[in-house]
Amino acid sequence: MRQLRDLKGRFELHAVTPRTLEEIAELCGWALARAHARTGDAVALGAYLGGGENFDEATAAFAVAYADQAERDHAALARVVARGDLEVETGPA
Repeated sequence: MRQLRDLKGRFELHAVTPRTLEEIAELCGWALARAHARTGDAVALGAYLGGGENFDEATAAFAVAYADQAERDHAALARVVARGDLEVETGPA
C-alpha cells in the first residue's frame, strides 16, 4: 500500500480569495516539483533542464493554454446546461 493516510488538505473554494488561490497553486506546484525531484537524480534532472528559462517558459505557456481550454470547456458545459440538455445536481446550500 503506497498511501497509509489521507493527508490531503481541503478548503472551501467559495471562500477562497484570488490571492489565497494563487498561494494554494504555488504550494501545490512546489509539492509536485519536490515529489518529482525525489523520483530521480535531482542533479541529473537539473543538468538536463539546464539553467535557462526554456523549461520555465514552456511550462508557463502550457499552463496558460490549459487554463484557456478549461475555460472553453466550462463555457461549453454551461451552454449545454442552460439549454436543458444536461441535468445538474447541486449540493446542499
